[in-house]
Amino acid sequence: MLKISLVICTYNRDKYLPKALQSIKQQTIDNDLYEVIIVDNNSTDNTEAIAGQFITDNPAINCRYCFERQKGLSFARNRGIKEALFDIVTYTDDDALLTPEYLQCMSDFFKTYPEAAGVGGRVVPLYEDRKEPVWMSKYLNGFVGKVDYGNGIIMYNEDMKYPAGCNMTYKKDILIKAGGFNNDLTFRSDDKYIFYKVKALSTAIYYNPFTWLYHIVDDTRLQMTSFKKLYLKTGNEEKRRIISEKNSISLVSKFFGYCIKLAASLLIFFKFLITGHYLKGKYLVLAQWYSLKGFVVKDVFVR
Repeated sequence: MLKISLVICTYNRDKYLPKALQSIKQQTIDNDLYEVIIVDNNSTDNTEAIAGQFITDNPAINCRYCFERQKGLSFARNRGIKEALFDIVTYTDDDALLTPEYLQCMSDFFKTYPEAAGVGGRVVPLYEDRKEPVWMSKYLNGFVGKVDYGNGIIMYNEDMKYPAGCNMTYKKDILIKAGGFNNDLTFRSDDKYIFYKVKALSTAIYYNPFTWLYHIVDDTRLQMTSFKKLYLKTGNEEKRRIISEKNSISLVSKFFGYCIKLAASLLIFFKFLITGHYLKGKYLVLAQWYSLKGFVVKDVFVR
């Protein structure tokens, strides 16, 4: 029987980590069928103490804490592969809340789809202190980590992106064959990187709406400073990802792709403007502009 290694990579999020761990405590699956690995990515807050207390208070849960000194999400995720004892490696975030049936649904999925190399689940944004911003639109789902491709289990296709890092699962052996995550990437592009590396080995990567969770969206993320920073980093990391593949043609193609998306966002802006949703259009254009700028300028914003 396949068992699950649940990996939580965390960095200075002691405000949210206890809630994430509490959601693990409420899992309905048999404790013998999973383990929890908390990877502390060189935090300077109370992360270690919080992890230690959780382990002490929940002896029935197979939970371990490890400290990864190399800063960068990919380093933390690769440490998770190294530490994992079981065949299935599930990644979640320190600001994600698993639904009680999450791990049981994950286990059931791999029983039904034994050929699966990986799976991504639904992600529902949970806004910290207020409702969804008036400027949010479906075009900015990635900004808050929202993932929803419907109510059925389907294989990832050209109309879909890739599993979100807070709800991303792969078999350990295929992660190793793929070479693990790219340590030159410190942000979101390693989600995309590992998806394409695994997909080159197996196309059996699925979307499963039944393995779903909440992703906390704090007020700081919704501020313009964070919005700008995120999209600059997104473009910058996408450039790094392509450079790591040593493909100059893809680099040029991606640049023009960003230009086309910016142009398309301007057209959509006018549609929003006509229908009285100026802010939705404005933020969409800004997202595309900052992504393009991040792709063009010198490396910015390391974690």
